[in-house]
Amino acid sequence: MVYDIDMLRKFYALYPERVEKARKKLGRAMTLAEKILYAHLYDEANEGLEFRRGEDYVNFRPDRVAMQDATAQMALLQFMNAGKSASAVPATVHCDHLIQAYKGAGVDLPAACEANSEVYDFLKSVAAKYGLGFWRPGAGIIHQVVLENYAFPGGMMVGTDSHTPNAGGLGMIAIGVGGADAVDVMTGMEWELKMPKLIGVKLTGRLSGWAAPKDVILKLAGILTVKGGTNAIIEYFGEGTASLSATGKATICNMGAEVGATTSVFPFDEEMVRYLRATGRDEIASLAEACADCLRADDAVVNRPEGYYDRLIEIDLSSLEPYINGPFTPDAACPISEFAAKVKANGYPQRMEVGLIGSCTNSSYQDLSRAASLARQVKSKGLKMASPLIVNPGSEQVYCTAKRDGMIADFEAVGGVIMTNACGPCIGQWKRETDDNTRANSIVTSFNRNFAKRADGNPNTHAFVASPELAMALTIAGDLCFNPLTDTLVNEQGEAVKLDAPQGETLPERGFTVDDNGYVAPVTDGGDIEVTIRPDSARLQKLQPFAPWDGKELTDMPLLIKVQGKCTTDHISMAGAWLRFRGHLENISDNMLMGAVNAFNGKTNCVWNRLTGGYEAVSAVAKQYKAAGIPSIVVAEENYGEGSSREHAAMEPRFLNVRVILAKSFARIHETNLKKQGMLALTFANKADYDKIQEHDRISILGLKDFAPGRPLYAVITHDDGTTETFEVLHTYNEMQIGWFKAGAALNKVNS
Repeated sequence: MVYDIDMLRKFYALYPERVEKARKKLGRAMTLAEKILYAHLYDEANEGLEFRRGEDYVNFRPDRVAMQDATAQMALLQFMNAGKSASAVPATVHCDHLIQAYKGAGVDLPAACEANSEVYDFLKSVAAKYGLGFWRPGAGIIHQVVLENYAFPGGMMVGTDSHTPNAGGLGMIAIGVGGADAVDVMTGMEWELKMPKLIGVKLTGRLSGWAAPKDVILKLAGILTVKGGTNAIIEYFGEGTASLSATGKATICNMGAEVGATTSVFPFDEEMVRYLRATGRDEIASLAEACADCLRADDAVVNRPEGYYDRLIEIDLSSLEPYINGPFTPDAACPISEFAAKVKANGYPQRMEVGLIGSCTNSSYQDLSRAASLARQVKSKGLKMASPLIVNPGSEQVYCTAKRDGMIADFEAVGGVIMTNACGPCIGQWKRETDDNTRANSIVTSFNRNFAKRADGNPNTHAFVASPELAMALTIAGDLCFNPLTDTLVNEQGEAVKLDAPQGETLPERGFTVDDNGYVAPVTDGGDIEVTIRPDSARLQKLQPFAPWDGKELTDMPLLIKVQGKCTTDHISMAGAWLRFRGHLENISDNMLMGAVNAFNGKTNCVWNRLTGGYEAVSAVAKQYKAAGIPSIVVAEENYGEGSSREHAAMEPRFLNVRVILAKSFARIHETNLKKQGMLALTFANKADYDKIQEHDRISILGLKDFAPGRPLYAVITHDDGTTETFEVLHTYNEMQIGWFKAGAALNKVNS
């Protein structure tokens, strides 16, 4: 079935004209990203305006919205307050985050449906009332389902998950956002984004042997680091792109989130056509083919890329070797040929204890087929699995097809546990059976993130990210130092055997099959549907608007916490067991910043309380300040808010009366989320001023009465001994965003 076909026909009828109009007005050749961006300007009169990359804020009109269940709760609670009867654009809700991986799909899915029934019923009823598509628990991971059903070349989508860029594998500009941004799009308002810079990545050659599409982004992560792509779109070009499958391209785009990129995109080609037709979208393939030139960069760009991209990187696929990244950060890149030496030099636990395959990054038919070819070698070569294997298929369609083609049986034959088609361990939804959840150990996954505690809550789990085939090989060996390209294993007969390079099909020869894909279509008119939230519910809570700014300077705010080192959204608002409170702002606020390290004592969730003189949990102290009518401030280091798009990491501080986050730098999505909730996201003009902040300081932010774009504010620190220091702090607020701050939140401004 092709969803939203009328919207798609209209889009392709207008798209070439919009691209050509922009090209003529700009008077130059255009990159693919530029074509899509300019074709989606909110005000078509601006189609030929040359926006400054990395500087100008631009209003766009995306084609659709996608939401996963953990973030959809807060997004839809906000949408319910927007006064609309239906979403202005096609939108979907996907139930993939709340399912815990434990015993396997047969046990875990029914348990999740029972445990989360209140939330699922809420999401389903809201979807029905406001005309949203609903994908039931077990239907699949949001990004795989979107790729199979909704992504289309040249389109623009926002999604309430940081890995929304997965759809770039089909030539779509797909951007991860917070729920408030999704609400803007669903209400038909303009959606604002700073015009991204463009990073051009030229791919040459062709992958072979053990090298996989995942290795492209693993290598690139090492080049760019976790913030090297901030406020930039990564656009791939070159003859090497055509050799990658659509799902392989999606893997690369998906993990672009790990370098902070706004999104990533590939040019339209025959592989995209094959995938569209294989997934039942022949008409979309034909419509895209009819305007193919508008779905790739102009020839002048490809021939002279240095004149069009802000940064150029070249990767030769023919010489690319498998990479394995980690631990604790996805940009710690290492080719497999050097990895054993790295393990030994750093004293990482060499025993590989669990291998995990799947996640939104690597759960396609191609991924499973290549990994399954290695599972078959376990039997044929007389080997035994040295470590447990866990597999998360990407969707019910992938699962049913893989089962029909024998791949599920291949995994089960070597002891693999098939989990529900859901995120599971990738987002901390893993009930891992272990003798000690603080013991140092190593795991290898085909996931995208490997922050401390993320998979299993153990801060000493050394998680390494690799392709599914490399993860499978290391699981067979049970040894981090095993290199399948060069090393041998000893089988049950005492013989030294070498694994053959993985083999697999990009698409199933007999086509995809599915019994029930899990989709529930919206009703024609949901006006009479009642969305109810129990007053005593611990999981859902109606939102109350945040108070507007009172027009006064923020003075003498106590320092709540000075964060040391990496502070991702996992540190600010943990997932795992806390996912059950994603629809209840008051309850989930109890986890605020509990994973952040206090710079003054090196501890987590332990900060000084000015009111009592003792040390307590971060949220407990913030609650006491709030009860006393005292606003507070958080100080942090680089790339604050890296990782997931979860806006809870912005809403929780706002709810507990934290008014300012002062950091050395911010991750893109989180900075926007803070602005949307009426927070002040400020940066040090001189990063060394971070060192001036002392534990007992009171901090004032001055200049708000003259708050204006490009005009700095000032921080005045009052130390415990009464001395003061003043320094400049910067912001990136424009007039609209300053309006959000004054109104108390962006949604307040919408309703005013």
